[in-house]
Amino acid sequence: MIRPNPLRVQAANDYPTSDGKPMAETDLHRDLMAELIETLKWWFSDDPSVYVSGNLLVFYEKGNKRIHVAPDVFVVPGVGNHRRENYLLWEEGRGLDLVIELTSRTTSLEDIETKYNLYVEKMGVKEYVLFDPMEEYLTPSFQAHRRHGDRLRPVKLIGGRFRSRVIGLDLERDGTQLRLRDPATGNRLPTPAERAVAGEARADQAEAEVERLRRELERLRRSP
Repeated sequence: MIRPNPLRVQAANDYPTSDGKPMAETDLHRDLMAELIETLKWWFSDDPSVYVSGNLLVFYEKGNKRIHVAPDVFVVPGVGNHRRENYLLWEEGRGLDLVIELTSRTTSLEDIETKYNLYVEKMGVKEYVLFDPMEEYLTPSFQAHRRHGDRLRPVKLIGGRFRSRVIGLDLERDGTQLRLRDPATGNRLPTPAERAVAGEARADQAEAEVERLRRELERLRRSP
């Protein structure tokens, strides 16, 4: 397993950390972006080499602080899972392996053309996923592309799923949601909300078991 040195990133980073633009188009887009990022972070939490982020400024021309892009979600194995103010390609030594863009009314053209070309030519993106939660601005509304040579080519979905070679997971539509599935088990990765509910259920079960044991002990004490 690669274990990058977190000190490799430059000590003095004077590149911007914000472009002043809103984080997402709608509540749905914002929540879905946060859900995907947190679910992927949870999945890779035991692997210190994998970096998961989103809505972070990515700079790809050294010395040019005005040219950047902020993918909704991206994953880069092998660069180290530590906090960053931004992502500088020349410092990290590699581009973005997987990028997910949640298409909206104001971003659809940019996602299809501008960012597509940028990811191909400047950022070495290996897999590019486009997802339109409302199925209004993108046809088809769930698209996946994989790098072949110097181009990104469409990947045919199998059973409505795209299997990412970068993260080893399946991506699939569920209503307005883009869900992640572990092909090894066939199980979907739980969202933060689902993990919270499951945690509460386990806590309730544990509390009920403690209460049952307490009553049983009390009964035994009273028995002649």
